[in-house]
Amino acid sequence: MGYSDQRFDVNLSILFTELPLLERPAAAAAAGFTAVELWWPWIETPTPAQEELDALKKALEDAGTQLVGLNFYAGQLPGPDRGAVSVPGEESDRFNANINVAADFAASVGCKALNALYGNRVEGVDPAVQDELALKNLVVAAQAADRVGAILLIETLNKPESPLYPLVSAPAGIEVVDKVNEATGLGNAKFLLDLYHLAMNDEDLSEVIEKYAAKTGHVQIADKPGRGAPGTGELPLEDLLDQLKKAGYQGYVGLEYKAADAAASFEWLPAEARAAK
Repeated sequence: MGYSDQRFDVNLSILFTELPLLERPAAAAAAGFTAVELWWPWIETPTPAQEELDALKKALEDAGTQLVGLNFYAGQLPGPDRGAVSVPGEESDRFNANINVAADFAASVGCKALNALYGNRVEGVDPAVQDELALKNLVVAAQAADRVGAILLIETLNKPESPLYPLVSAPAGIEVVDKVNEATGLGNAKFLLDLYHLAMNDEDLSEVIEKYAAKTGHVQIADKPGRGAPGTGELPLEDLLDQLKKAGYQGYVGLEYKAADAAASFEWLPAEARAAK
């Protein structure tokens, strides 16, 4: 067991960001990785030009990197926004415009996981109205993901950094997963278990893994405090990932941490363990 027994991917929206988007897959490959993930890269638009989508596909292929996770349109992220599915009006419309664009792009590169960030609470809007809208949008997203053989991910964030985001505990995220699956009958909604966010919420990480590993579709990690690479903080990440594996999780572990020098930040992971198995 240990780090060398995991399937890691590099989040290219938080690492290698000093490089233009199209150069990041090659940088990840140069560091020894064969799998990557992305937040929605075109934060200004849910519907980028086909040439932009084609250019990203080519960059991924030329680098020999497999895209294993992609966010649907999520507003200004990084920035003030935390998704669009529960935000009435223009943002919900933009999310809907993005659903098939993101799903079709995922299909074109063999990506099997699409993450839909829930969105912040909006002042003056009844939370129940937002939750109703979110479920409606997530059902459509789950159906689109299913059409291309992908899962839909629901992510829990952390309250200190995302105070307006309503899903700030594992049970809150799981509740949405269950509601979407109940509404669609597809069973392809899964939990995105982010150990950093859960730790920032002071949750019992071992207990979360024990309870929810079977409903988990993707895992992300960063150390706490500071959201740095494993070993820069206090979390027993190697032990927690071992526990996940023993609980039956066989998916990818996304490296979603901050580092001033991404290439130098991978020293905790032996070079021979970086290529996804």
